[in-house]
Amino acid sequence: MEFLKIQNYNTLMKSIVLLLLCVVHVNTQVTLPSRQDGFWYKNKIANAESILIEAFFDPLCPDSRDSWPPLKLALQHYGSRLSLVVHPFPLPYHDNAFISSRALHISNQLNTSATYRLLESFFDHQGKFYGNATFNLSRSSVVDKIARFTSNSIGNSHYVAVKAGFTDPKTDHATRISFKYGCVKGVYATPFFFVNGFPLPNDGSALDYNAWRKIIHPLLKN
Repeated sequence: MEFLKIQNYNTLMKSIVLLLLCVVHVNTQVTLPSRQDGFWYKNKIANAESILIEAFFDPLCPDSRDSWPPLKLALQHYGSRLSLVVHPFPLPYHDNAFISSRALHISNQLNTSATYRLLESFFDHQGKFYGNATFNLSRSSVVDKIARFTSNSIGNSHYVAVKAGFTDPKTDHATRISFKYGCVKGVYATPFFFVNGFPLPNDGSALDYNAWRKIIHPLLKN
């Protein structure tokens, strides 16, 4: 029990430090992006009649992974009445989170229909990209490993383009913008959800399908 208390305290302190760093950074340097951040689910941009869900996910975060299946089920259940945009938010205390988030931007640049497939692949194989799996690898080796993993997910013919994407300043900039956007919104953990622009209280925790039903269903009656 004491160990759990220490773990929770350490996680809380990391989140507080991250939030403070975000505030300081955003206040000192704001770069206006040329386009909106995020990946639209099934490439369907929200309209005025749909309920908009914004999800901030770290592709190597176990809680982000666990939150995706029930959210996906809710999207399937409510159909066109829901719109989803996912923003990658690489947490600094998750190994290689920035590289994997950058891979999502590279994938979206090459084939927008494959971005969510790659996100799910990261969720399914998170253990390959942090902890002991990459502890003794150089950064270039990790990038190559993630580039090959990405091309396997979106199509092996894209390997050269994917690898080149990791040296393209535009994908680096896009990934930084995703992180800064989360900071502007007050995001400090993943998963983090907004519904119609308002944050849900369960930040950093996965919501099950019934929880999503309780959130969404009353909004459809208004």
